[in-house]
Amino acid sequence: MIQSETLELLEWSRLCQHLATFAATKLGSAAAQRLKIPTTIEHSLTLLAQTQEVYELESQLPSGLSFEGVQDIGESLDRAELQGLLGGVELLAIATTLSGARQLRRVIDNQPDLPVLKALVADLRTYPELEQEIHRCIDERGRVADRASSKLEEIREKLRQQRDRIYSLLQRILQRQANAVQEPLITQRGDRFVIPVKAPQKDAIPGIVHDASSSGATLYVEPNSIVSLGNQMRQLIRQEKTEEEAIFRALTEQVAAVKPDLERLLAIATTLDLATARARYSLWLEANPPRFIPFNAAEAGQAPEPTVLRQLRHPLLVWQQHHEQGSAVVPIDLVIQPRIRVVAITGPNTGGKTVTLKTLGLAALMAKVGLFVPAREPVEIPWFDQILADIGDEQSLEQSLSTFSGHIRRISRILAALDTSTTDLPSHEDVSEPIETATDSSTPPPPLSNTLVLLDEVGAGTDPSEGSALAIALLRHLADHNLLTVATTHFGELKALKYQDDRFENASVEFDDVSLSPTYRLLWGIPGRSNALAIARRLGLNSDIVTKAERQVGAGSSEDVNQVIAGLEAQRRQQEQKAKEAAQLVQQAERLHQQVSRKATLLQERERELQQQQEQVVQQAIAEAKAEIASVIRRLQRSNVTAQAAQQATEHLNQIAEQQLPSRRQPAKPKPGFRPQVGDRVRIPRLGQTAEVITNPDEDGELTVRFGLMKMTVSLADLESLQGEKAELPAKPKPAPEPAPPPPPAPTVRTSSNTVDLRGKRVVESEAELEEAIVSAQSGALWIIHGHGTGKLRQGVHEFLKRHPQVARFELAEQAEGGSGVTIAYLE
Repeated sequence: MIQSETLELLEWSRLCQHLATFAATKLGSAAAQRLKIPTTIEHSLTLLAQTQEVYELESQLPSGLSFEGVQDIGESLDRAELQGLLGGVELLAIATTLSGARQLRRVIDNQPDLPVLKALVADLRTYPELEQEIHRCIDERGRVADRASSKLEEIREKLRQQRDRIYSLLQRILQRQANAVQEPLITQRGDRFVIPVKAPQKDAIPGIVHDASSSGATLYVEPNSIVSLGNQMRQLIRQEKTEEEAIFRALTEQVAAVKPDLERLLAIATTLDLATARARYSLWLEANPPRFIPFNAAEAGQAPEPTVLRQLRHPLLVWQQHHEQGSAVVPIDLVIQPRIRVVAITGPNTGGKTVTLKTLGLAALMAKVGLFVPAREPVEIPWFDQILADIGDEQSLEQSLSTFSGHIRRISRILAALDTSTTDLPSHEDVSEPIETATDSSTPPPPLSNTLVLLDEVGAGTDPSEGSALAIALLRHLADHNLLTVATTHFGELKALKYQDDRFENASVEFDDVSLSPTYRLLWGIPGRSNALAIARRLGLNSDIVTKAERQVGAGSSEDVNQVIAGLEAQRRQQEQKAKEAAQLVQQAERLHQQVSRKATLLQERERELQQQQEQVVQQAIAEAKAEIASVIRRLQRSNVTAQAAQQATEHLNQIAEQQLPSRRQPAKPKPGFRPQVGDRVRIPRLGQTAEVITNPDEDGELTVRFGLMKMTVSLADLESLQGEKAELPAKPKPAPEPAPPPPPAPTVRTSSNTVDLRGKRVVESEAELEEAIVSAQSGALWIIHGHGTGKLRQGVHEFLKRHPQVARFELAEQAEGGSGVTIAYLE
């Protein structure tokens, strides 16, 4: 009972309704609205795995997972089992459901790395032969087709001929008695063909009157000449209906024969649709998959882990923000250490304490049912056996219950539920009240219940001193008997429990003293103040009353605690300000690094431009010099001087070009042996900087240097000493050449000679023909066509191939080559 109350308090049904909108079928929508909470962690892990695989599958498919054709055929299956008669529309729904389920299985089987979904659809039977038979007998309008049986086709042909004869006779009557008819129209009343006759002239066309107009001016008469034909047609119609019922009966019996498999098919399709709805809802929430952490990690030899829910958002508030124009959702951070058993949340009214309880409760429930949690990764949360809550005001005039009485009754039900659900985890003894008696010391600690308990305004609704004492006793009892309790309170005495017992933790909702309004942020480690007087002043209460109340509070002992809390909050705000300033400094450093990098790139580009310009100047000078030499050579050739002098001048000019052109100069060989050490000053020529070495070179020849405020990782090849010595680079062993892969085998081509068709044969006959085909083929591959049918021939062929010594292996063909109707055997 208390568990159903908790679901109602947390508004779980609203979340299920939101989830149902993401389902693709009526079955999935109904299952989402009646979502059941798993009772084992194994079930929750399976649901999460389904959600995760569908989430990944949806991201790979262009239009997502399709449930087209899948319908709710449960009532039709039940009626078929009770020997009721299914109609054409119901049979078509069964056929389309079979087709839709087969398509779902095909999509899942064609995708890799979906072990959970593939295991789910592994035993899915879709009965293609039943689907084909339904489509053969029933047309797209749900009527029995002529091709359903030869007898039905014959009857309908007679019906058409009879109808044509009746129409022909009536048309002649309309032409002969044009003055007696109201209009030249042939119509029907029931299954009888009639013509509209004017009432005063009914004797002109003798026959049977089947109907009359509302005014009585028109009578609908079946002429006597077609009465016998109408009687014959009625007999044919009765025969047609009898044959149609026989066909419906046969199809219904086929459906009833496989009802268990079809019910299993519906269950699998519903499970897939529900997993798809969970994945799509999780994607819409921008949620992340949770990981369940064990509370008994110490017993299992593991390190205990905290509960981590950072940037957690309330899913119903997210829906309200997007669909109902609600305000922006303020996320909360929940990081609960494994030793903590009770968290006391304090702070002002309307500050978000109750919303925090509901958000945590919904997050635990969402993880249990396989939904992702709307929080930032990583999402780490325990798997609770139960989530129990006492939230809100439970007054009842009919039961004469006050607020306090309502809370106490619900808490009593929570404590009773804890006694029925316990684990073997050791209890953490209360350090504030150590057990002193020898008999108690030998008593084993009570087992802890693996339950999340949420208490709103614990101890409220009665005398503050008694309510505070009751709340302290209750929370200490829960710390001894339960794994995690989160409670909201205004009592200052509960804030001090943290300093008496390390199983307790304080948290508070933030309150802005400047704007006198809550920020809805959750703060950890610091208890909160109620700020009731500040809120009362902001809401317009008489200032004299508020001032006197402040003086009265100042006279009390709680003022010192409030001052301490205020000081802690001020320190927290200072730390947050310093953290913001540090973050700004980091951003400035990153911008400075980007600026220096851009300047270094610009310097490199400028250096290359200058070098190109220098080369152009030198090349131009050389060209001019060569032109002058050519002129000298021409002059020498015209004179009596030999050309040897001109040749020597040209060689001298080439030597000058080699010395002056930078791109043609040979690089100077570096002086070997220089290896920079930590603390050395080195030069980085490409940056034009002098830097200090702060790390030794690693095996890849890279080290870290510093110049000014900047640190940079550079290669030894980019450094030189202040004297111009190049660094000695580490020698790297050459990788051994990889062996060349063997050439791929020649593909096997399907021909008429390596294909054998066994369709229509018995297993014994097919074995003899298979043996002959294998002997003829000797090696390579053999295509064996056995068809689908009942599957017995395929099974017999596979058993024969398993035993044959010449068959190395065999497999079903690709879909384009026949799929499961063709087997390919590979021969040795």
